[in-house]
Amino acid sequence: MIIERIWPDNAWRNYHYLIACGETGQAMAVDPLDWRAVHEAAQRRGWTITHILNTHEHGDHIGGNDGLRAATGAEVLAHAGAAPKLSALDRAVGEGDIIRIGRSVELECLDTPGHTRAHVCLLAHGDRPALISGDTLFNAGAGNCHNGGDPDLLYETFEKRFARLPDAVAVHPGHDYLARNLAFTLEVEPDNAAAAALLAQLTGDGAAAPVTTLGEERRINAFFRLQRPTIVDRLRQRFPELPAAPTPRQVFLKLRELRNAW
Repeated sequence: MIIERIWPDNAWRNYHYLIACGETGQAMAVDPLDWRAVHEAAQRRGWTITHILNTHEHGDHIGGNDGLRAATGAEVLAHAGAAPKLSALDRAVGEGDIIRIGRSVELECLDTPGHTRAHVCLLAHGDRPALISGDTLFNAGAGNCHNGGDPDLLYETFEKRFARLPDAVAVHPGHDYLARNLAFTLEVEPDNAAAAALLAQLTGDGAAAPVTTLGEERRINAFFRLQRPTIVDRLRQRFPELPAAPTPRQVFLKLRELRNAW
């Protein structure tokens, strides 16, 4: 399995992905807003795009579906709940479904609501495990819940899905917000040396941004560090209604609330 990250350098700092079978050259495009860039990338590699997967229904993820579908004849896959926003949905996918591309790509669908209620992530198992995380989990951050989402559901996704995945899983999100997210981690956990070191290495170029693993996320992402005393203390300064020993859910929800206005 080959994962190619495509950086269109647009105002939303989107990432698009091609997931390809190295044996057959068949590929799936993920969230191809700039469909021409995705199509050209596939052509350069000699790949044939047979599937389009939308992690969720927001316009900056589905906006290239029609153009890429017309150019390639690819099938469109998404959560059934996203169907009202899509011009075409050939296959609805949900928890536990397997997507196969060519002979070597097998991806497990995870139902991951929070950013929206119709969000899916893709998990690749094997020697190089990877998570296509859309707008639910960002490098060093978590998705917002402004447009059809729910922060309680987002917490459940982090707790029941992501927290149980192994450290080696590479994280491939829908946008490059790494620098801003690391700055937020340092706002609530100023003694986080790992976050500070990574932030110092960044150039601002999303094409050159590193791919983190879940092990690294657990060191740099405040939304995985819900019982760190520094984070709890900083949040209680901002939100005095928090109890002295808040639950992980309470900390997560206040982190999301603070990040909304930060």
